[in-house]
Amino acid sequence: MSTVTFEAPRGMRDFYPEDMVWRNRIFDAWRAAAERAGFRNYDACVVESLELLQRKSGEEVSEQIYAFEDKSGRKLALRPEMTPTLARMVAARQTRLPFPIKWYTIAQCFRYERMTRGRKREHYQLNMDIIGSEEVLCEAEILGAAVAAMRAMGLGDEAWRIHVSSRALLGELLAKSGIPEAQHPAVFIALDKRGKISDEEIAALLRVEGLDDAAVAKTFELLSVTTLDEAAALAGADSPAIANLRDLFALAEQMGYGPLLTFDIAVIRGLSYYTGIVFEAFDVQRKFRAIFGGGRYDSLLALVGGQPTPAVGMGFGDVVVGEVLREALGETCPVTRHGYAIGYMAAEQRGAAVALAARLRAEGHAVDLALLPQKPKHFFSKAGASAAKFAVFLGPDDLAAGTAQAKDLETREITPLPL
Repeated sequence: MSTVTFEAPRGMRDFYPEDMVWRNRIFDAWRAAAERAGFRNYDACVVESLELLQRKSGEEVSEQIYAFEDKSGRKLALRPEMTPTLARMVAARQTRLPFPIKWYTIAQCFRYERMTRGRKREHYQLNMDIIGSEEVLCEAEILGAAVAAMRAMGLGDEAWRIHVSSRALLGELLAKSGIPEAQHPAVFIALDKRGKISDEEIAALLRVEGLDDAAVAKTFELLSVTTLDEAAALAGADSPAIANLRDLFALAEQMGYGPLLTFDIAVIRGLSYYTGIVFEAFDVQRKFRAIFGGGRYDSLLALVGGQPTPAVGMGFGDVVVGEVLREALGETCPVTRHGYAIGYMAAEQRGAAVALAARLRAEGHAVDLALLPQKPKHFFSKAGASAAKFAVFLGPDDLAAGTAQAKDLETREITPLPL
């Protein structure tokens, strides 16, 4: 028999307790930020219809995901993202939902693709979506919640930025350059590969789509625009896309995160369903992949069979932000100490330790109760490495006095604790 491997399958992850500290830090920040901004929690099955995913992304999606047939011959897949599932769920109850709706979920997603730094074959992802409104305030609300989550995780504003652009704006500029609208989706897909492949390879992709050399040159010229004012000069004073972007930047200032936004015409987003404002967040040194990204997708519900409905959303994966946090905060996750660790010297003190633990737990405190008698040195060493704020070690003298000593593991102060 072959030796059983103890490694997780390639691209998958195990989470030991020390890993869960990081994951909980991220998840807690996500959940608190989303709920504080008024988003309601939802969830869905992890197995999705392959037809739904193909309708959204095309036949080639089967090569990029975990697709399979069940015993009844149904073509299924592990979800690679949450947006198609959300669209399906909303379409199923579209006549009964009180639009606009603000929903969020923390979902595990799977993609069978080549792994690079910041990309696994499974990851957890915060999705926040607002469906049923064309107002730019929707984009501002989603970005505000994402900013709140980043700050709650402990990442300073100086360490990262949100790059903002608009598919609609780039479409306007391409049209003014004489590039037909029918070719715009292919141009978006090609330009989204910038930084991943050479400009020569991108130019070749554009020529395959029918762009001549002049149109290719004009496309790259547009990407040299660096400010919103420059883009506005090209688009014209009556550009709806420019008006929406200016509105977003103004709202961000009012909501307290204006300095984090920067205009970046090169932000395109690879998925074809985006229709308006798009955004991606990066560390300022651009050492990592995008921390989160998203944008407006007003046509997706109709694409899956629902009624046309405006929508905007974002995805915020745990892999990249985990790496960014470790870079900024160190490999050991900062822990907020709370609760008690309780130990005892001999079997004679076990009953008192159990009774004390039960009382403190009933009062709402977390208590890690030792399961065996220990020597004081061993107990305090283990308690110091835990998340407990107080350590209580019971010996015969404590029982005789009827009082234990609670040691604050941060300040080393001792507080009497009646038994």
